[in-house]
Amino acid sequence: MKPEETIDFHVRWTWAQLSKVYNTMAAKHGGTMSMAYTLLSIDPEGTLSTKLGPKMGMQPTGLTRILKSLEDDGYIVRKFDKIDKRKVWIHLNAKGKKYRDVTKEYVIQLNEHMQSVISKSEMKTFFKVISKINRELEKTSIFDGK
Repeated sequence: MKPEETIDFHVRWTWAQLSKVYNTMAAKHGGTMSMAYTLLSIDPEGTLSTKLGPKMGMQPTGLTRILKSLEDDGYIVRKFDKIDKRKVWIHLNAKGKKYRDVTKEYVIQLNEHMQSVISKSEMKTFFKVISKINRELEKTSIFDGK
């Protein structure tokens, strides 16, 4: 099987292209795609730190580094829960909200462009197929016994 005939080739290639586009835009504002994606995933009223990783599809170790960097650079603030001090809420500060708004605009622009060149039925099929791939990948038994 040729690489271009595999699912992972196309997903990886597309992700690399998206990363390149978003990192180029983020760099214009002194950030990275990872920072921007994290800021977009934080709810305006705050997000529990334990909910952020699953929301983003990330492991805690990678997220911890990004959050530390965002906090050090003044984009977010961590606050302990008033009732349960074991819980930590992640909040955007003014700088984080501004960067989040800029990021959101770029995401909207890219999606509007893609929707202008890809038909609604093609998009519907794409989402249906990618969702099915994700469901299959979530199964732990794909490679059992092989």
